[in-house]
Amino acid sequence: MENHLYLILIISLFQLITISYSLYFHIDETERKCFIEEIPDETLVIGKYRVELLDENTNTYGATPYGIGMNVEIKDPDDKIVLSKLYTSEGRFTFTSHMPGEHLICLYSNSSAWFGRQKLRIHLDIDVGEHAIDYQEIGAREKLTELQLRIRQLLDQVQQIAKEQNYQRYREERFRATSESTNQRVLWWSFAQVTVLVIAGFWQMRHLKGFFLAKKLV
Repeated sequence: MENHLYLILIISLFQLITISYSLYFHIDETERKCFIEEIPDETLVIGKYRVELLDENTNTYGATPYGIGMNVEIKDPDDKIVLSKLYTSEGRFTFTSHMPGEHLICLYSNSSAWFGRQKLRIHLDIDVGEHAIDYQEIGAREKLTELQLRIRQLLDQVQQIAKEQNYQRYREERFRATSESTNQRVLWWSFAQVTVLVIAGFWQMRHLKGFFLAKKLV
């Protein structure tokens, strides 16, 4: 009994760690909106969105007419396109990261520049890692008990935390490499400045010596 309560406590603590957020934003029909998401490697990402169109008569947002879709484009840290697809006015997109780093997520409507003058409101939910997994569906499909399902979720959370830790180490290594490179450049720049000053001083001394000799002052 105590072990069961201890396991439930651990699961509850892990559930406090969440990589998920919801937001909404406004754009013109021809405007492009992008977000940067830091994602570990081999991590599942699911985005859900809904588009609403401004009714200028009532000044409220409502359902969009047929034909208005949403383009979703995702690029990895190397600026390579991971996903580029046209969806309907409401839907979801999924992708799996294959390298750690900042991924660029862009959304824009399929309206043309000649007719796209209306305002849109985009509701966007993004789930990363085990938060993108539907455990109720897994439990029903694999016929798992509640405890087995919670253990499965806990293992996925531990795996996601390990990926986050690896990504943080990757960021620290990149930062350390950048710092060392910057320090090296500063050192060489300082050495170059000292060298230029020494050469300039030596040239000035020779020039003044020649000047004084020419004037027979020495």
